Amino acid sequence: MGKSILIVDDSKTMRKIITKTLRQTGYEFDSITEAEDGQQGLDHLQKEKPDLILCDINMPNVDGIEFLKQLSSDGTLKTTPVIMITTEGGSDDVVQQVNDLGAAGTLGKPFTADKLQELFQRAL
Repeated sequence: MGKSILIVDDSKTMRKIITKTLRQTGYEFDSITEAEDGQQGLDHLQKEKPDLILCDINMPNVDGIEFLKQLSSDGTLKTTPVIMITTEGGSDDVVQQVNDLGAAGTLGKPFTADKLQELFQRAL
């Protein structure tokens, strides 16, 4: 059985790259849903709970940190694994902050299918 994935990123190009990379991991997916920012991601989560969320940190409206804070305070959603995607992959402060908020991992841009697959294995 395949997994359902929610991609939350303000860049349409990045969402397409993430989707393509997801398909290269060899995992089967029942659905890959996209949200343009954290607010759209939160709205989607009111209707459907994915198996995994891939979320950018730097976005307008509701950024990835606020998205993760709201997720971690929701009893039904806080167990959903979230991998944070960032251009700040080397920033210890950002990594520590998302880890403290319960992220299953961080993925620095650019990334490979192998790195994404490695995080999947830990998160799922």
